[in-house]
Amino acid sequence: MDLRKLKTLIDLVQQSGIAELEITEGEEKVRISRFGTPGAPMMMPQPMAMPAAAMPMTETAEPAAEAAAPAEAESHAVKSPMVGTFYRSATPGAKPFVEVGQTVKTGDTVCIIEAMKLLNEIEADRDGVIKAILVENGQPVEYGQPLFVID
Repeated sequence: MDLRKLKTLIDLVQQSGIAELEITEGEEKVRISRFGTPGAPMMMPQPMAMPAAAMPMTETAEPAAEAAAPAEAESHAVKSPMVGTFYRSATPGAKPFVEVGQTVKTGDTVCIIEAMKLLNEIEADRDGVIKAILVENGQPVEYGQPLFVID
């Protein structure tokens, strides 16, 4: 994983307010945490011995999942339905579809994802207020990657 991508991920964690982000690329695994233990490194690249699906659940993972459940009940992430390039507006220099603090209704266009030279409008899947924009304009996104947080 290159340093530019790591810096972008660190900035994403700092700006979005999320507590932790874990990314796996091939055999590399990176976990970035806002609230790491003092003296511990914030990023820990490490090779994976087995696929994530085959990894056994540990006792420490369960409380974290339970703690995340109440936060998810309040906030909702709009996720990317495809791999592509994220754009906040219809054309360069145009006003973005949504801003932080803006109220959206189900079906409102929140961004565009370009995939294979096709522009796909992504719509809000629930009513609410945009609390965070998790991706920078022009950045690549993966399937299922959170794009926005709606409260």
